Amino acid sequence: MRAQANSCYTVDVETAATVARGIKRQGLFYGWYIVAVGFLANVASSFALASTLSIFLKPLTSELGISRGVFSLLRSGEGIIGACLAPLVGTLTDRYGGRWLMAIGASIVGVGYLLLGHVESFGQFAAIRMTLVTFGDVLMGYMVVNVVVAQWFVRRRGRAFAVTSMGVGFAKVCMPILVAWLLLALGWRQTWMVFGVLTVALLVLPAVLVVRRSPEDMGLHPDGAAEPAGGNGSARNKKTASELRFADSETVWTRTEAVRSSAFWLLVTTFGISSIGVTGLNLHVYSYVTDIGHSAVVAATVMSVIASMQLASPLAWGLLAERIDARITAMLRFVVQGVGLALAISTDSLICLYAGFFLYGIGLGGNMVLPDILWANYFGRRSLGKIRGMGLLISQVLAAAGPPFFGFLFDITGGYGLSFAIFGLALMSSALLSLMLRPPRKRPG
Repeated sequence: MRAQANSCYTVDVETAATVARGIKRQGLFYGWYIVAVGFLANVASSFALASTLSIFLKPLTSELGISRGVFSLLRSGEGIIGACLAPLVGTLTDRYGGRWLMAIGASIVGVGYLLLGHVESFGQFAAIRMTLVTFGDVLMGYMVVNVVVAQWFVRRRGRAFAVTSMGVGFAKVCMPILVAWLLLALGWRQTWMVFGVLTVALLVLPAVLVVRRSPEDMGLHPDGAAEPAGGNGSARNKKTASELRFADSETVWTRTEAVRSSAFWLLVTTFGISSIGVTGLNLHVYSYVTDIGHSAVVAATVMSVIASMQLASPLAWGLLAERIDARITAMLRFVVQGVGLALAISTDSLICLYAGFFLYGIGLGGNMVLPDILWANYFGRRSLGKIRGMGLLISQVLAAAGPPFFGFLFDITGGYGLSFAIFGLALMSSALLSLMLRPPRKRPG
């Protein structure tokens, strides 16, 4: 049986290698096909995001009779469960690749969305979201996508991550209008069922047919290079300033070794504390805009402005991170995001609202690529899944605090001003912490 399985695997690899060589002769590195599937995966995963759930906030809380604070706990529960699953899924991705994980995850999420159309209580809704939807989304979501893409790219990693992450921005641009139209035409139950069909259609077949574990499995090298990343050519011996920003991409790290490094904890803290505000604002921005007197249409277009910048800006952030130190790029991202937030909440003016969230969206676009660039640059590609998963376990627990923090502060104060002010301080703190980041040095064993 094992010999038969190995034979099937060998045939599969040989077939994939033949395809890859044919594509290479046409001048296109096969890794870009992996990136295209990552884009689709991020589109499909966007149906589960807090920004999508926020559009359902008012109809769901009204029909199911719960407060915004309680509803916000749902997203926090999902975040904590996803965080706990991340180390396991990261290890599986390192060992087996993302092909079947993504296909199975999309199928599970699709079933979960179909069931959401038939719930009779908030308890049932929450149970399905925190089991089927959360588990499936971790299997097909951005962590698996970025770990797979990181195997295929090293020097061009910034632009590769940027293109895959643009799937989230693309979905967020379309999502407010699509969901608003579906809610009016079909109602919230049928809208979730449509999401289920779309998730399966977008990802299952592309993942199975295209995704492969690594370029070496197909007789290729990262970035489509003629020699392995960090090869023994003369270029390797020239330690340029750019190269010193990377750890050895082939170094294997254990979780214990990574957790003992200061780089691990600085990365977790830098991006973790800002994520508290990001997740909180994602869920409550639609309600905030309508609460200060603007129409639902304005609220939807504000969300589209943020999403448009998430679609447009990641490539710029990714290319910038390839040219200058990624930690400097991260600092700039936090500053732009913080300035935009301050402008948006400083007045009820519609112009300031749009301009502020325009800048906020540009900064938020950096969050789609810069954390994963730094994790991959610092800990290499061989152990990235388990190390990134361990980092997500901590950072997503922090992020899970965002939605209820915003929700319960709203319940207490009657507004979002205090929540947004604290978020602004967190962004400035993350900007300063970014400058302290350094690649880890593995102690000789």
